[in-house]
Amino acid sequence: METRLFGLAKSVVISPNGPVILIGERINPTGKKRLTAALKAGDLSLVQREALEQVEAGADVLDVNVGAAGVDEVKLLPEAVKAVLEVVDVPLCIDSTNPQALALALETLRKIAPEAKPILNSVNGEERSLRQILPLVKDYGTAVIALAMDEKGIPSTPDERLKVLGKIFDRAISTGIPPEDFIADPLALTVSTDSQAALVTFETIKLIREKLQCNITVGASNVSFGLPERETINGAFLAIAITLGVSCPIVDVARVRSIVLATELLLGRDPFAMRYIKAYRERISPKSQESGVRG
Repeated sequence: METRLFGLAKSVVISPNGPVILIGERINPTGKKRLTAALKAGDLSLVQREALEQVEAGADVLDVNVGAAGVDEVKLLPEAVKAVLEVVDVPLCIDSTNPQALALALETLRKIAPEAKPILNSVNGEERSLRQILPLVKDYGTAVIALAMDEKGIPSTPDERLKVLGKIFDRAISTGIPPEDFIADPLALTVSTDSQAALVTFETIKLIREKLQCNITVGASNVSFGLPERETINGAFLAIAITLGVSCPIVDVARVRSIVLATELLLGRDPFAMRYIKAYRERISPKSQESGVRG
């Protein structure tokens, strides 16, 4: 199943058999004091810098999230979308729990780029979320990330997580959303508090691939929270997740792209190592990194 996204000038195709599409996670104030302070002051220059750096590092899609205490998302999320589109032309993943902020951000995107098709991040199994988010997905023709959680929280077993995702999938289809625009997130929790957390995520990925047959995302950095040498854990987690079926992870692209490309090479998805070698040459020759950045 292919999910097609469109930015100002660049389009991407997300497919279970690759290449893996990387969604850049860094425009998100969670745990970032400088970005939070800049957003509170209405300063979007750091957002633009993060957008540029992520695309230069190889991001295919950019997540845009301005949710932080003291930030008016309804006002600032549309402005952040506009600011990002001033410097890059890749598709966006518009990220908020506030339906009004999402609607205004989508309207802003439509005015700037009528043909653009972003991802909406996200909907979950709560009835309120289903009622508020799915109509936006339908009306604006976006793709949507569905989280494996509902009113009861995040289920502890793979079967329960699949059940929640199946419920969201059925509601999305009945709302008129094409199945190819449904992206499932099995959710990754930290292994520092539950040694089985990653295994539950892996088993859920396998069930999604088998039963729903849709594209799959996951926030890779969550799994290592609270542990030393997080990049090592994140890289190992990501390689396994991709092998099992994750097609568009949300990641710190600069830190993990080489791992993703190596994983795809070993899975036989990169004939003659062309993508791997090209990325290596780009890393040692920064002037060649121009794709996706607006001039």
